Amino acid sequence: MVDRLLLAVTGQSDIAKAWGSLVSPKDRVGIKISAAGGELFATHRPIVDAIADGLAAVGVPRSSIVVWDRSVRGALEAGYESRGNRYQLLSASPRDGYDPKAIFSAPIMGNLIWGDLEYKSNGGQTPLLSDTENTSNESHFSRILSSNVTKVINVPVMSDSATNGVAGCLYNMTIPNIDNWRRFNQSAGGRAAFGASGLVEMYADPMITNKVVLNIMDGLIAQYAGGPQAAPNFAIHFATLFASKDPVAIDTLALRQLEQWRRNAKLPPIGEIAAHVEIAGKAGLGNADPERIEVRKVGH
Repeated sequence: MVDRLLLAVTGQSDIAKAWGSLVSPKDRVGIKISAAGGELFATHRPIVDAIADGLAAVGVPRSSIVVWDRSVRGALEAGYESRGNRYQLLSASPRDGYDPKAIFSAPIMGNLIWGDLEYKSNGGQTPLLSDTENTSNESHFSRILSSNVTKVINVPVMSDSATNGVAGCLYNMTIPNIDNWRRFNQSAGGRAAFGASGLVEMYADPMITNKVVLNIMDGLIAQYAGGPQAAPNFAIHFATLFASKDPVAIDTLALRQLEQWRRNAKLPPIGEIAAHVEIAGKAGLGNADPERIEVRKVGH
């Protein structure tokens, strides 16, 4: 499935040429997975194995292939190996896993917690730190994204998000790759518009847009509520992968399908808190108009 999609997206005649059109042997290639759902709902390992094998086939050293998410625990539960021979499996460790020089600023203050780079602890002593001492309008990108990889294959799951509507391509490259991320929660009442625009501005940062060369959404199992953590009662065997260089188009299609499943289950819509998808389209990051998205089905 991965090979057929790759040929369709790149327009190349064979797999080697297809991967070669996206990366070079000198690149350090990151594969950004979604593993918050652990064993029951994570980017399927065979998809990642196929990507890694393709990259290796065009000369990317196995040591230069990195698979990562914010936490490695979910990936291990999902069957990924911490010391496998196909790639490195990494995570953004609390505090030290974020790059103090790779800063994203937005006009939204966030409450810092343990694990954020700039969180200040009083060591359990009194008096407690004031609220202003542990708030910030800055986030820091993970070191993996800022300095470990030069190209990225983005492989999210097909899922809703309680905080951001849809945990798709845009979400997968932003929220799990920064600290102080809770301020971009789009379901937070009047801050929703700020959260959505901030997330779009973050994806537009060269740290992300200059590195992501392909998006493959894992819809083999999709989840229309409770995601991106595992919620089996809302899971559907969809048996589908989406691939495109356009993250907005994939998220638009995924959101439309998730909304349909939610309507069938008599659940409220999520479009309002997934506003970042439409805003990303208006910002030129991709196509958010379903009528202008061409869906090509790739058969066996």
